[in-house]
Amino acid sequence: MANDRIADHGLLADGRSAALVDRDGSVNWWSPERFDAPSVFARLLDPDGGHWSLRPHGRFEVHRAYLPGTLVLRTVFRTGQGEVAVTDGLALEPGARGHEIGRRSPRALVRVVEGISGAVPMTMSYCPRFEYARRDAYLVPENGAPRVTAGPTTLTLTGTLPLVAATDQVALDFEVHAGQREVFTLGYAPTYGTAPAVPDPHHPDPLAETVRGWRSWADEHPFHGDHADLVQRNALVLQGLTYQPSGAVVAAATTSLPEELGGDRNYDYRYAWLRDFCLTLRALWVAACPTEAGRLFDWVASAVGRVGASRVPVMFGVEGERDLDEQTMETLRGYADSAPVRVGNQAWRQRQLDVPGEVLDAAWRLRDHLTPMPDPIRDLLRDLADQAAADWRKPDAGMWEARDAERHYLSSKVYCWVALDRAVRFGGRLGDADEVARWARQRDEVREVILRQGWNAGVGAFTGAFGSDRLDASVLVMPIIGFLPAADPRMRATIDLIDQRLGHGGLVRRWDGDPATFHLCSFWLVQCLALAGERDRAARLFETVASRANDLGLFAEQLDAHTGEQLGNFPQAFSHIGLILAAWQLSTASTGATYSEEGFP
Repeated sequence: MANDRIADHGLLADGRSAALVDRDGSVNWWSPERFDAPSVFARLLDPDGGHWSLRPHGRFEVHRAYLPGTLVLRTVFRTGQGEVAVTDGLALEPGARGHEIGRRSPRALVRVVEGISGAVPMTMSYCPRFEYARRDAYLVPENGAPRVTAGPTTLTLTGTLPLVAATDQVALDFEVHAGQREVFTLGYAPTYGTAPAVPDPHHPDPLAETVRGWRSWADEHPFHGDHADLVQRNALVLQGLTYQPSGAVVAAATTSLPEELGGDRNYDYRYAWLRDFCLTLRALWVAACPTEAGRLFDWVASAVGRVGASRVPVMFGVEGERDLDEQTMETLRGYADSAPVRVGNQAWRQRQLDVPGEVLDAAWRLRDHLTPMPDPIRDLLRDLADQAAADWRKPDAGMWEARDAERHYLSSKVYCWVALDRAVRFGGRLGDADEVARWARQRDEVREVILRQGWNAGVGAFTGAFGSDRLDASVLVMPIIGFLPAADPRMRATIDLIDQRLGHGGLVRRWDGDPATFHLCSFWLVQCLALAGERDRAARLFETVASRANDLGLFAEQLDAHTGEQLGNFPQAFSHIGLILAAWQLSTASTGATYSEEGFP
């Protein structure tokens, strides 16, 4: 089978890992140990990368949806012989509710087949490939439950039907009649550790606890503004991208899905970026998830630690690991032959000057929860303010992580201003009078330089870098974080020019020459228009962008505006964050409010 479209997939999650299952009932991605661990299914990146397919024989039509308030997916297949449903979920621990879900997940993938009408011939193909398809392994039958071990990973497949293992796969044909139910569970265990208890396939409802767990979380997080259903669904996706033991939110569930078919901008996004941190926190806060926001800040403080004179890492593993060196997986051809497939991300070595501003802005949003402020957090924030004051004149790799050269990116300078501005707002809670005065002087100098060197009179807009005539959608953050009002004539001219030159059918590219539109930038434009007082126009644009999600409401990183194809890693936290914040901005705009110093609630 060739690679399925990225948008054909649905997300399953259990608080530690994610699996992707396509419309045809094939699980094409799963790294069961944790988000950034080696895969056991990677068909998404290579037809021979491993999969677990469960579908009807012959032709069929598909209707699928998540069970309300969950990340449990029900797919109904309609065939000439009848209808059958397959319900898929990564199991949650029995009894876990609310903020406890996912902390100790069983690491089991459960698939329930139910006959709805007629008699439907079904076929199952289970073909694991370990460590990004670098390892094949022998399947060993054990009391009708084929087990396979490859190095540190053991998988055991159980079911209500007899399962016969060939050398490296299980193939099964069976028929499902109306009212009949068959269940299959695939459990992961560390080869040299204790195997977690997996759901019993003979249980009357093996996914019942998983459904109750997700719904208990959803019930605790109501949103009462515009597009409430969308906000709650997108908040659930962010929860699905959260590594529950630490609270870290990964940028995406996948690695190496390309920004452009045939291109080489294929990166591993299964890590937590500090660049995303402030936006993630805001989105969780807006979606009524203050506990998750607080846990996320605690994770950042722990991961970053004491800064001193060292550069702040821009990203971490989900448990705070810093060394994320990049390597190429030669065993996988890449999605639609878009090589290379990368594991690790060399961006962890880059200088990105926006990071201190992201963390300080997040701390400011949580200031009421930082009273009294713990000494380690105070030291961290003070060091970050000092680093912004010392480094803001330097070039960096920028928000889009350029790998060719460092430049004086405008958005990076703006976030240096944010770092100093928030430090000044904290005042005596962060530093003594001399330190606060020094931060204030540096803040004012950064602002003056941005306004003087960031504005390009020839272009008639703020451009992406000092001395550049190239538009860049990253400057849309300026009114969103309160650097300039959206109605400021220079800012308004910039917003309109970005819409005209980088827009395509209401969607926005990051820069001229970007091969696809970028969902987050499109939602930033919605926010800017709402802040500028054009709520109706912003609302129409919001509807346009939100409609580009797949049938399950999931976004990749980008969208080819010509073909409508989702591109980039999937699902992408940035995109879902953008939707939540844009919906909140529209809700605020409907009351006539604009940006205030307090910003988000």
